[in-house]
Amino acid sequence: MSVLLPWAVLAVWALRICVLSVNLRAFPVLAPAGGDATLGRVSLLVPARDEEATLRETLRGLLAQPADEILVLNDHSRDGTGALLAAAARDHPTLRVLEGAPLPEGWIGKNWACHQLAEAAQGDVLVFADADVRWQEGALPALVAEMARQGADAFSVFPRQRMGSLGERAVLPLIDETLLSFLPFALLERDVPSAAAAHGAVFAFRRDAYRRTGGHAALRGEILEDVRMAQRVRRVGARLGLALGGPMLGIRMYHGYAQLVRGMGKSLRAIHGDARLLVVLGAVANLAMYTAPFVLAPLDLRWLPAAALALLSRALVDAKTGRGSLAELALVPFAPLLALPAYALGLRRQRHWKGRVYA
Repeated sequence: MSVLLPWAVLAVWALRICVLSVNLRAFPVLAPAGGDATLGRVSLLVPARDEEATLRETLRGLLAQPADEILVLNDHSRDGTGALLAAAARDHPTLRVLEGAPLPEGWIGKNWACHQLAEAAQGDVLVFADADVRWQEGALPALVAEMARQGADAFSVFPRQRMGSLGERAVLPLIDETLLSFLPFALLERDVPSAAAAHGAVFAFRRDAYRRTGGHAALRGEILEDVRMAQRVRRVGARLGLALGGPMLGIRMYHGYAQLVRGMGKSLRAIHGDARLLVVLGAVANLAMYTAPFVLAPLDLRWLPAAALALLSRALVDAKTGRGSLAELALVPFAPLLALPAYALGLRRQRHWKGRVYA
């Protein structure tokens, strides 16, 4: 077994690099819109719970987008989110602030907030966006133009990751790397409903397609609502489009390593099909792919090619997403180790996030 293991890891890395090389060419990146592409009236919809500090950084870019309406739902925030939004609404006629209704039993908080936003929206295109998304000038027209170019009924953008702490810089790139290494973009053109991915930070729908999926009401208890929604889009025969945010859309998902652990831990079990064994196997696989080659290469040179491919994979993804630097490649072996507390949290029966309990 010990003789075959380095070759097995190398084979998996070789396959991943092959898929990655195809995706790097195929995966589109948002760029400034060259024309007046339109899909009708656009509603920009933002759920917000305890987002006062975040909105002070992102609200200006959000309000600068040329949406027909911008709806922000204050989801029972315990900080100054409501007051901040109320003040902004006085100066921005396109902004409408909604106060969230009590959370019904069986609903996840974000899904309930998005459901209320969809019910209140009047647009032909519904663009759901998290409060921590950073909108650059022209980002919404770029999104609409790319959605129209792909002929998509539903369209999700993976924003460019903005990171502060070393923990964030080590672990978060795994999200982009997993997407680009495991989902062949060409499968979105094929009748393969299971080939679906999405980032819940930015997810847009033609209204009729949103209704066909059942909307967020069909996902009321799903923690991993973005991927489940993407799967529903494919199953009802609607066209799913994807893109990277590039310089147009960015996000800082977590502020510091401790928050990263809590945030990732909330979703990891759902990502692995709600199976604890798969959570454990996922952690072990990351250790085998990213950490073991660097630990064992000095003792056994057969691990050296796998270590080189791990670095190559991260470098290629960083170049495609426009995030990171060559110096951060030194963090690659440490990513699975720093992710272990999140995996441990994912094994628990209950997780806590923003004052709510997730089972």
